[in-house]
Amino acid sequence: MGTFKIKTAGSGKFIFDLVAGNGQVICTSQQYAGMDTCKAGIESVKKNCAVAAVEDQTKDGFATEKNPKWEVYLDKGGEHYRFRLKATNGQPILASQGYKDKSSAMKGIESIKNNAPDAKIVVVE
Repeated sequence: MGTFKIKTAGSGKFIFDLVAGNGQVICTSQQYAGMDTCKAGIESVKKNCAVAAVEDQTKDGFATEKNPKWEVYLDKGGEHYRFRLKATNGQPILASQGYKDKSSAMKGIESIKNNAPDAKIVVVE
């Protein structure tokens, strides 16, 4: 089971990491102005992660999916595959680290789908 870890990001803002049972950070959120909005972001991940379609932007002529959705893409340097989850309103909720291959990025999405729905929330001081 995963854990959402909320921490301060400086300037009074908050972010969360989703951490797998093995201690590895799976993804990180955007910055939130307050604790309540950060917790709302976590609830949005829990709600949307399993129902969101995957938009594979690494394919030519990819099909555009409606929100909520997972976006899989290559970073600006074209070296690493990344993904992000967008909420129903189109705002990004979380983003991944860089992966050397697309299959690893897709496994990251599956890990979130498996870990997020029942993950506990911990505030890191």
